[in-house]
Amino acid sequence: MGFKVVHVDAFSERPFGGNPAGVCILTEPRSYIWMQRLAEEMNLSETAFLRKEDDGYSLRWFTPTVEVELCGHATLASAHVLWELGYLPANEPAHFSTLSGWLHCRRKDSWIEMEFPIERESECKSPPKDLIEAIDAPISYVGQNRFDYVVEVDSETSLRALIPNHSLLKKLPVRGVIVTAPSSSPEFDFVARFFAPTIGISEDPVTGSAQCCLGPYWAERLGKTELLGYQASRRGGIVRVTVQKDNILLAGQAVTIYQGEVSEQAFLADKRAERTLTM
Repeated sequence: MGFKVVHVDAFSERPFGGNPAGVCILTEPRSYIWMQRLAEEMNLSETAFLRKEDDGYSLRWFTPTVEVELCGHATLASAHVLWELGYLPANEPAHFSTLSGWLHCRRKDSWIEMEFPIERESECKSPPKDLIEAIDAPISYVGQNRFDYVVEVDSETSLRALIPNHSLLKKLPVRGVIVTAPSSSPEFDFVARFFAPTIGISEDPVTGSAQCCLGPYWAERLGKTELLGYQASRRGGIVRVTVQKDNILLAGQAVTIYQGEVSEQAFLADKRAERTLTM
């Protein structure tokens, strides 16, 4: 018997929108190597691995190339799967133990609300030359937090037209680069895109963890704590953002595309490694 695997489109109310994530529900420990190889096989921006614990679920996130410390859309997908497949009652919150501490999710009608840590940026007074050349657009501001560079460009038009130099971005000593601008539409407060070739993601369709920085960034500039952001990737996605004193609430929708099971051959793979490297 293998493990259940579910493909979910997160931050979308319809199939084939938002950001796709894999969710693998583990019934026993798996090695880092095994999880990384399955994430590579899934070939999605992130694959989440869930395992039941006394106080909730252990949750880890892998891109096709590395494990990451924080991921919003795969957390949203994980909570969606737990409720949809009956692992949790619909009125019960989902609690996840992660590399970024405990994360909590609740259902709010057709939306899922996630409680995440705030990831504020500080101004980068001397931004790297490679960053400026890679973006090649009118830049209003450059900041940096523990994960990413944050670049505000002059307009949504510039942001949507952006074709960054991924070879230069890959040289930067960060997880990724968040590019943002004020929204030209009254429907949204801000727009953004996210590039992370360093971790194997040229452009992420919708990035929940980036909103942990964009929320307080735009809240300060717009003078409001409840915002609606749009990630202007090819697939696109909407994120509701509420900035609180010590954390941030991110809300989005999700839809299941398909579900299946890891084969017995894949289930038994890398047994030698799993004797020493377990989740």
